[in-house]
Amino acid sequence: MSTENTKKIGKKRKRNEPILHDELKTSRHLFLTPTAWEKLKAYAKKQEVSISELVETWARNIEAQ
Repeated sequence: MSTENTKKIGKKRKRNEPILHDELKTSRHLFLTPTAWEKLKAYAKKQEVSISELVETWARNIEAQ
């Protein structure tokens, strides 16, 4: 996952308009250990995306059974 795949270059961000996906994100809450949070932060930084986008991408790629 790189920024090339997740950023839409040249599109100005506007409030209440989705940029990367066809719908707006809403606030959700997760409970994580400090270890899990630090690992997510490090991986998201390496991929140059936010933790939110990292989780979004992971969730959208899960195959429901």
